[in-house]
Amino acid sequence: MAVANNNISDLRPVIRQLDEGAINRIAAGEVVERPASAVKELVENALDAGARRVTIDIADGGKTLIRVTDDGCGIAGGDLALALSRHATSKIDGSDLLNIHTFGFRGEALPSLGAVGRLSISSRVPGADAFQIKVEGGAMGNVRPVALNTGTVVTLGDLFFATPARLKFMRTDRAEAQAITDIIKRLAMAEPFVRFELRDISNDSPRTVFVAEAQSGDMFDALHGRLSTVLGREFADNALAIDAERDGLHLTGYAALPTYSRGSAVAQYLFVNGRPVRDKLLVGALRGAYFDFLSRDRHPAAALFLDCDPTLVDVNVHPAKSEVRFRDPALARGLIVSALRHALAGAGHRASSTVAGGVLEAMQPERADAGAPRIYQMDRPSLGLRAAPYQTPQHGGFAEMAHDYSGQVAAPAPVQDSDPHDLPLGTARGQVHENYIIAQTATGMVIVDQHAAHERLVYEKLKRQMADTGVAAQALLIPEIVELSHNDCARLLELAEDLARLGLGIEAFGGGAIAVRETPAILGEVNAEAMIKDILDELDDLGSSQTVQARIEAILSRVACHGSIRSGRWMRAEEMNALLREMEATPHSGQCNHGRPTYVELKLADIERLFGRT
Repeated sequence: MAVANNNISDLRPVIRQLDEGAINRIAAGEVVERPASAVKELVENALDAGARRVTIDIADGGKTLIRVTDDGCGIAGGDLALALSRHATSKIDGSDLLNIHTFGFRGEALPSLGAVGRLSISSRVPGADAFQIKVEGGAMGNVRPVALNTGTVVTLGDLFFATPARLKFMRTDRAEAQAITDIIKRLAMAEPFVRFELRDISNDSPRTVFVAEAQSGDMFDALHGRLSTVLGREFADNALAIDAERDGLHLTGYAALPTYSRGSAVAQYLFVNGRPVRDKLLVGALRGAYFDFLSRDRHPAAALFLDCDPTLVDVNVHPAKSEVRFRDPALARGLIVSALRHALAGAGHRASSTVAGGVLEAMQPERADAGAPRIYQMDRPSLGLRAAPYQTPQHGGFAEMAHDYSGQVAAPAPVQDSDPHDLPLGTARGQVHENYIIAQTATGMVIVDQHAAHERLVYEKLKRQMADTGVAAQALLIPEIVELSHNDCARLLELAEDLARLGLGIEAFGGGAIAVRETPAILGEVNAEAMIKDILDELDDLGSSQTVQARIEAILSRVACHGSIRSGRWMRAEEMNALLREMEATPHSGQCNHGRPTYVELKLADIERLFGRT
């Protein structure tokens, strides 16, 4: 630790004006953290130029070469030198820094890249000749003619050669290349009508890392096709379309079913006015929309696009432009939560198709000896014979054998005023191990976990009752005083009205203290101080808190668990069918209170494939 010198020194610090090269290298430290940052800036410039085809070549994870080729509007030869000047841009005029309609606007990327690497820009505008300019370590060359089609080629070699200390902080080539791939995928999702191609040319055999062809159709069709390419067909098949608008904010995109969840937040992609962002507010809203359907160790998958007037959001918060600030944060969060919850409710009992895929992978048919002749089974029965099992049998069938086995087979109860083929979960055909209901549908079969399914149904009923009657609060005989910082106290008091609706009554007690006067009655005895601090921790982490509501609903979940059909109980056919019909009519019944599936659907074609009947 430095020791203060009481004597006044004659050597005072001198204020100096840094030279342009030092300024650009400092800016590069903010804008260009790694090769992926450089790729992001260059590709965003191409998109701002109206490009419809963008090709990215990298070598050694982008450390030795990054080349971005586009077919955009290009840069005139007379503007090339100006484009490499600090704070020179064609995207804004400087009169209004809140009305931003482009990815870039600061005019820092190109001069910063030229200050720390070997940068070359070749460009041609329609109807003119092509020109090139080079800058190496901040030293700019002359503009000269070059051969090029319409568009721009930006080549960045030996990134950070001018600041070798930064190279020590680079990760492996594989890790840097993966970061570049992630950036390109995010930008590809934001621009589904643009073709993207990423190639690795590190050795003699270049390879294509990622290709996303330009999509066609309306925005939702194009986005669905692009998400299938970027996130995979499974996500696209198990995602719900989102389209909601409120007070100038428009939310679109796709959000996956709760049963298609991930072990980490790697499949969450958020965009504001087409710009990929990593914003705490939006992540917290996404988590809040799913918190009642997923356990805390599972994370939803989604690609959401929030569009609004540029004046309602500030994108000039950080040089990397990865953070934004909304004029009305509560409006943005409320729109995301309500839109996702409405879509999830509209999905009804639907569960993700990956559940059945996992079951089919686990089911391995018996393998015949090598060389043995294949034995084919009978052809598929006629439609009439396939529909026959829906009818109530006139004889016992296998029912007389039921007492010898765990599985109980009973005649299904007749279904009134409905074609059995119209029932999504089919008709109950039996019960296995007194816990799993086997139902036959028009196209296959369904296996239902009776306890998990009924637990969800009871839970949803309890939540509806509480929403109708409100959360009862119990007044504390002696209010509990919790000492906090002035900032934390102010943040909690802003939420006082919301917390009161959940049965937690707080008020200011002077200084940085608050008084807890009421707690939710359903929670019983509560450590108010611990709950308050949990709420503050969640506010710091996600920007919002569902601590109180989560505790209340955890109690409801336990009540639902004890009040639901237990495993090991034999059910009559009428009870099984009644459970299936209630599942079809209840939102969110496709997953239990912890996010696990309540049923598995197997298509007849998949079952036949297991037995080699395809």
